[in-house]
This record gives sequence, structure tokens and C-alpha cells, in this order.
Amino acid sequence: MSSANTEVFARRNESAEQLIKRFSRKVRKEGIIEQYKEKMYYEKPSDKRRRIKKRAKKQSKQES
Repeated sequence: MSSANTEVFARRNESAEQLIKRFSRKVRKEGIIEQYKEKMYYEKPSDKRRRIKKRAKKQSKQES
């Protein structure tokens, strides 16, 4: 589980757009937005298991 305190410091001669893009990429990679969306509402344990199984099945299908 990642922390929500993600920091990105400006590099030398880096524009604001590049800084925001780098921050967004880092947040997406750490999965912070996905965690937030998952925890927004209560999910029954059985539904959670079903969702995880479905995701695993989909990923295994793509690898084949």
C-alpha cells in the first residue's frame, strides 16, 4: 500500500506542465487513484473476491 504523500520536486529548467505530467505518472504508477476509488464505498468480501478472480482470469487470458 502506498502513501498518499507523493512528492515531486521541480528539476532544473523544468516547466510546470512537465512537472504535473511527472506527478500524474507517479500517482498512476503507485495506484493511489485506484485505491481511493475502491475505498469510496463498502464492498462485501464476496464481491471483492469475485472482482479479484475476474481480474486474474482476464489477465491470464491476455497472456495466452
